[in-house]
Amino acid sequence: MELRQLEYFMAVCQELHFTRAADKLGIAQPSLSQQIRTLEHEIGSPLFDRVGKKTIITEAGKILLSHSYSVFHELSQARAAISELQGLKRGSLTIGALLTVVNYLLPPTVISFHERYPNVKLSVQGLRTGDIYNGLLHNELDLGIVFMPMEHEELETIPLCKQELALAAPLDHPIGQKPSVTLEALRETPSILLPGNYHLRQLLDERCRAFGFAPQPVLEMTTMESIINMVAQGVGVTVLPKAYLDYIADTRIRIVPIANPAITTQIGVVYRKNKYLCAASRVFMEQLITTVKTQSPG
Repeated sequence: MELRQLEYFMAVCQELHFTRAADKLGIAQPSLSQQIRTLEHEIGSPLFDRVGKKTIITEAGKILLSHSYSVFHELSQARAAISELQGLKRGSLTIGALLTVVNYLLPPTVISFHERYPNVKLSVQGLRTGDIYNGLLHNELDLGIVFMPMEHEELETIPLCKQELALAAPLDHPIGQKPSVTLEALRETPSILLPGNYHLRQLLDERCRAFGFAPQPVLEMTTMESIINMVAQGVGVTVLPKAYLDYIADTRIRIVPIANPAITTQIGVVYRKNKYLCAASRVFMEQLITTVKTQSPG
């Protein structure tokens, strides 16, 4: 059994489609099929069931997949430990950060880290919470920046900061003249919100239920930039992190605090407990915590 075979096997498990997996790997589909057949012969059991056009992982395949993740995890641990011998003169660091914080929370730390350690390959990916969770467990990410709590027996979280949500309104909208609003504003005013599978939207829905209603946005959009553009054009209001709204300083909108009660979320750094935390990960976390504390005293 070769590592290459396990890599091919894991690609088919992810895609559940041989042609797509072959394209992803950059090899011919017949070659991929042959490698999987060879692996199945060595294992002594089918790894996939082909039902019509569907590819389904067998029970044996599920067991091998779990152990394959462990194999590649141990290899990444070995690489990290060996690269530690070189200090921060080489290596890589892959971070998955919430789409709602990647633009305004991370840049100062990313720039500082790159200036100090230019030979460390740094990759920052804007992802949804579920993708960060899976990336950490599958050893595709070294660190994650997530909304807390994120509870899993294999994950460790460190609180980073609290962020307050605020309402953003078109410049000439009457609600923008108020000193503060409650979430009742979303019952009475057209809104543009993130889709229901986003953490911030789920938080809003939960808090609105306490007021006896569910938000009924006129538009749902997946990026904060597009939501702000719709607000600026007068389509409706929205609720987003105040730190983000302050950061973009868009003169086309007004920011109104939410009170009675205020809404806050906790952001944290998360990593896999049993993963070797290399020097790059430790230094980046330390710099991020220090930077955030400097930006948000108290």
